[in-house]
Amino acid sequence: MLLFPAVGTPGQVTLSGRVLKHASSGGSSTFSKNLRRLTSSNWNGASVEVRYADRSAVVVSGHDGNFSVTLSGEKKPFEVGLATAEAFVKGAEAGIATVDIVAANASFFVVSDFDDTLAVSNVAKGTQLVKAALMQDELSQPVVEGMAEFYGCLKDDKPARPGFALVSGSPAQYTGRVRQFLSTHGFPVFGLYLRDLGPGTLSNYKQPVIRALLKELPNEVVLVGDSGEHDPEVYAQMSQEFPGRVKAIYIRDAGRAENLERFKGMTLFKTPKEAALDAVTKGLASAQCVARAFPEVKK
Repeated sequence: MLLFPAVGTPGQVTLSGRVLKHASSGGSSTFSKNLRRLTSSNWNGASVEVRYADRSAVVVSGHDGNFSVTLSGEKKPFEVGLATAEAFVKGAEAGIATVDIVAANASFFVVSDFDDTLAVSNVAKGTQLVKAALMQDELSQPVVEGMAEFYGCLKDDKPARPGFALVSGSPAQYTGRVRQFLSTHGFPVFGLYLRDLGPGTLSNYKQPVIRALLKELPNEVVLVGDSGEHDPEVYAQMSQEFPGRVKAIYIRDAGRAENLERFKGMTLFKTPKEAALDAVTKGLASAQCVARAFPEVKK
């Protein structure tokens, strides 16, 4: 049972997941563990009970094993902050995930990419991407140094804590791997919105998720990605579709950055320190936090 961490509001939270017929982890090597994750068969027609904050609902998994349910906080608002949701299927291990209820007065929330933004995946280099996907795991895949500190400063020193959502092309079967990677390297708690593998999700898979988040959460958004694939174009599209909602866009230089027109209105950075310093000028992070996170930066 995979239950995906989520972000929501006091009035509503949508919980999604996937039911598998076989365990999605295990194996004697990193390769076999990743292969098992990717090839575990889906459980169609499973009756799933989802529980969160003394509310529950029952939903049936689809042909791809996926399920989704929206719980309402209209009569009794969900408490702001982090809490745990659970999902149950008879005969399967329960799924457990963190839910982050974001306050309406939070000044922004963050939507982030994963590969080559937070983790070194070398997506633009085919053979190295395969190595990252199959031969590395949550403990051996390298982190982009300094990004956890940058995100920590986006989170800290604010009256209302921002929420964080990871919208990534990494496969949904890697939910556990991605969650453990983020925890290991000290990132804030993220809602995870990973990609369903298939020919229909080779492109334009991020926009529907970001649209849904912007419609559900009333806050402005900070978008963070990298230059290696299509994050600049996707984020520019979102900025056009939701005028006034995008507070800032940060793009890590991961190659393919020669055409500066791609980054118009965005902050292209080589090191997280540069992004953090820019965030101070935009009022997204405090100078004190950045000085603590990057000691070589003078107050």
